[in-house]
Amino acid sequence: MLVEKNVPLQSLNTFHIVAKAHALVRIRQEDELQELIVDPHWRKVAKLVLGGGSNIVLTGDVKPLVLKVEIRGMRLVRESAKAFIVEAGGGDSWHDFVVWTLEQGYPGLENMALIPGTVGAAPVQNIGAYGVELQDRFDALDAMDLETGQIFTLNAAQCAFGYRDSIFKHGGAPGDSAHQRLGLKGRAMILRVRFALPKVWKPVLGYADIERKMTEHACTSPSAMQIFDWVCAIRRAKLPDPAVIGNVGSFFKNPTVSPEQCADIIARDPKVVHYHMDDGTVKLAAGWLIDSCGWKGKTVGHAGVYEKQALVLVNKGAGVDGAGATGGEVMTLARAIQTSVYERFGILLEIEPVVV
Repeated sequence: MLVEKNVPLQSLNTFHIVAKAHALVRIRQEDELQELIVDPHWRKVAKLVLGGGSNIVLTGDVKPLVLKVEIRGMRLVRESAKAFIVEAGGGDSWHDFVVWTLEQGYPGLENMALIPGTVGAAPVQNIGAYGVELQDRFDALDAMDLETGQIFTLNAAQCAFGYRDSIFKHGGAPGDSAHQRLGLKGRAMILRVRFALPKVWKPVLGYADIERKMTEHACTSPSAMQIFDWVCAIRRAKLPDPAVIGNVGSFFKNPTVSPEQCADIIARDPKVVHYHMDDGTVKLAAGWLIDSCGWKGKTVGHAGVYEKQALVLVNKGAGVDGAGATGGEVMTLARAIQTSVYERFGILLEIEPVVV
């Protein structure tokens, strides 16, 4: 077990914010984590689990011990009558895993192609795109209690998935161990995740962008690989590549409102982009709300709103002078956007990434 000191984190977060970890350990096997947990020096030290760094905003140097998840391994676990059960390590790239499943003939994740981050971080956020959420394909995960070193397994119900939400985003009661599952924020590391991919595959369509691709290609029954290619093309056209322009993808959650609230907003802004949900609520497009308030292209220091998609905040300075946006500039911009949207629409946008 090697503990690295004063580790630069600029390359380990997709916003490319300059910061350092006071101490960092790369976890490639679960026994390395268990060794760390029983070590008298590190046992009681606060810890921060870091995957691909694609859903985090650093506002300064990180004092907790950073656990960099690098556990890898994709495989077919078993087959049932209805599904292929496939598994990936917590440190595997999510997009690489999607590619692997399709190459192996296991469709079902193609709508979530090109989402940045690791497999282990995916359940935390309950990632989703173009009509498919992780919970729709989830089977189970293995995680380790960061206090006891005990490994435990959670099914979908125990993960308490919600819209960009899970049990891993909420704290538990004082004194509860992680395996009691009363809130696992900061108290467990996801080691492996398993997915149930249907043997009888049906394409998930219905989003305007995908329907446009179907029309463009004169294709009414696309294959999983065609949908994969379309989703990749759509995302590349709309969203900046984190390797080129620092960002964490969608910075705000799409808010949900009652039909009455939506009707009130439509009365004032008939063009508001909205979607009726199965539970009777209405989801509003946060990007449209932000754009309507005139934020597209605006900046605070080196932090800016992406010109092509107002839902994305970007680091406009990274690579220019070596420093780029600070976490403080990003959060100042985010709070200004929240205030603007609230004053116009009466809706408080919720920030999606973790702020450290």
